[in-house]
Amino acid sequence: MTQVLVLNGVNLGRLGVRDPGVYGTLTYAQLAEHLVGTGNGLGLAVDVRQTDSEPEMISWLHEAADRQTPVVINPGAWTHYSYALADAAREVSFLVEVHISNIHAREEFRHHSVISGVATGVIAGLGLAGYDYALAHVAATFVADAPVTA
Repeated sequence: MTQVLVLNGVNLGRLGVRDPGVYGTLTYAQLAEHLVGTGNGLGLAVDVRQTDSEPEMISWLHEAADRQTPVVINPGAWTHYSYALADAAREVSFLVEVHISNIHAREEFRHHSVISGVATGVIAGLGLAGYDYALAHVAATFVADAPVTA
């Protein structure tokens, strides 16, 4: 199976509790379980991780770069200002940036992403299904005979 890292940044461990009107009621544990199952169905071995530590996230991106592992990433608030994270993401050969909400329809400071310019693709505003679409894109790129649907 093709390995893929799904990396979630700051505050995403609080899914289901933090602002459910924006992020939904599914908990982070439920999301992680769902993504592993979705990945299995697509021929992917999904490793879902979350951290509120920027250095840890950077280490995971370095790991992915060194192992040539595709990454699906929701950097959370780091999206908008972490040039260190963008530099690490630049080293990853295949990286899909995901945002649960439409960052372009929110507060002005959220409209800019320092990650998008180094990402293979960007999915925003499709809710938690954005992760499914990102995994489907990874599978379509790396798994022979992968299903086309998410």
